[in-house]
Amino acid sequence: MMDKAQDIQFSKKNLIIFDLDNTLAESKAAIDHEMAGLLSGLLDRGGVAIISGGDWPQFEKQVLANLPSGSKLSQLSILPTCGTKFYQYQSGAWKKLYSEDFTAQEKNKILKNLQDAVKETGNVPEKLWGEQIEDRGSQITFSALGQHAPLQPKQAWDPDFAKRKVIQGLLKKTIPEFSVQLGGATSIDITKPGIDKAYGIFKLRDVLNIPIKDMLFIGDAIFEGGNDYPATRTGADCINVKDPEDTKDLIRKILQRP
Repeated sequence: MMDKAQDIQFSKKNLIIFDLDNTLAESKAAIDHEMAGLLSGLLDRGGVAIISGGDWPQFEKQVLANLPSGSKLSQLSILPTCGTKFYQYQSGAWKKLYSEDFTAQEKNKILKNLQDAVKETGNVPEKLWGEQIEDRGSQITFSALGQHAPLQPKQAWDPDFAKRKVIQGLLKKTIPEFSVQLGGATSIDITKPGIDKAYGIFKLRDVLNIPIKDMLFIGDAIFEGGNDYPATRTGADCINVKDPEDTKDLIRKILQRP
């Protein structure tokens, strides 16, 4: 969807919203020096937000620790776990504004059905790097090869999302009361119903008092079933990118526009 960028008036966008993995950085990797500089340039220009399936520590490791000194953090909003949490930089520290956590009963139901779905599909890898299922409080995340898998095997495991779509299909039948979205290179993110990246965008509208029409969302999974797809329901302009290099090209175009 990069061609769509030609039709968007970037000068009228007061908030640029990004996905993280495979958009700003490779899966679970830190943003590189060039991306850090581009993001800092956007923060000088106006508001920036990042919504991702990762939890708060991932944002600290992948993004915040790598931004140039002096970056305008007060212009940055962080929404972990697909928008189920919201952090702002206030008075020299990051403050959590909300967290839509599961109850113990909800967690147990999700975990049981997720484990059953994985077994039923037979998508059991030969090797795991860390835990396969992570409880992030407001989100349950399945990482097929484990939370700490290297990038190369992750990219090779399910490049067309086909394996995860089968698991997703089963979960939509067994736990229809929850949102089940695909994200990252090997992940499935489960949140409360209606709490997804669209929910996060509407929260950004309410907290920052910025109209939806003045927002631009950028992600690599803007397709039906992808965890960026809910953003398309908000009315915000959305641009699908292939990878971080694609995102860099787009940011340069945004920064070049008056």
